[in-house]
Amino acid sequence: MSIGNEASREASERPHRSGFVALVGRPNAGKSTLLNYLVGEKIAAVSDKPQTTRYQIRGIITRPEGQIVLVDTPGIHRPGYLLNRRMMAAVMDALEGVDLVLLIRDAATATGNGDRFALQLVKDAGKPSILLLNKIDKLKDKSKLLPLIEWYSKQMDWRAIVPISALTGEMVDTLIGEIIANLPEGPPIFDADELTDQPLRMIVAELVREKILELTGEEIPYVTAVVTEKFEESERLVRIHCAIFVERPSQKAIIIGKGGKRLKEIGTRARLEIEKLIGKHVYLELFVKVEEDWRDKEHLLDELGVRERAP
Repeated sequence: MSIGNEASREASERPHRSGFVALVGRPNAGKSTLLNYLVGEKIAAVSDKPQTTRYQIRGIITRPEGQIVLVDTPGIHRPGYLLNRRMMAAVMDALEGVDLVLLIRDAATATGNGDRFALQLVKDAGKPSILLLNKIDKLKDKSKLLPLIEWYSKQMDWRAIVPISALTGEMVDTLIGEIIANLPEGPPIFDADELTDQPLRMIVAELVREKILELTGEEIPYVTAVVTEKFEESERLVRIHCAIFVERPSQKAIIIGKGGKRLKEIGTRARLEIEKLIGKHVYLELFVKVEEDWRDKEHLLDELGVRERAP
């Protein structure tokens, strides 16, 4: 028997593992970037603005030896608005309902109170956990990781500590191996060709919001929401209408821009991303609506998928 066939036989004899894995961490730690890299498609909005992810997004990673259902969560923060309280409820629900927790940490920044708060949440969850030290591509001197590894090693018993770069993919294969090794034995949860359980309408809305964040700088990072109000698919074309909610007329003017130029650019960038995802031509129409205090309105948060925590 050839060496290749022997390795294949050994792999097939290993027990298949599968399970749910929560990806948690502070805002901007790189959670959504890692999710998209692992899945191989953009299913989560990515931005350097805090609170880009507002609800649980599941990505499905299937390998011959196992299947990972990765639950990306909102950045851990202290809640204020009803929106923020529901975002943190999504984090708590994820921690309770998974087999493994990944705490992702920006290794290029100093440890602060937010990092300690995130660590305590993971400790309190009492689940098997892996620590990810992300953004190692930003570190010219990798020895700077050693004090961080030493400090975290003293805080709790990790199944593994893995330095990674979600942006470049460095050490990501090692991470996948560690995750699967720490999942329970069992059959796949989803079909092998599924990448996410999120509806296309929701992914589209998040891609539009990502482009808003890209093009408005620091002006309105928190006060926008996008809802896909119409999604009609034919053989060659998908017609999509999205409503962009803001809280004040001045914010509406910022998004629309002079002569509508900014809104047009948002639409163009979003359409290109959506066409890449769907594989069809897309007609995308965007509307900007003023809805005062939408972050505290239950019906709008329900529509956005940022739901109340289940009792």
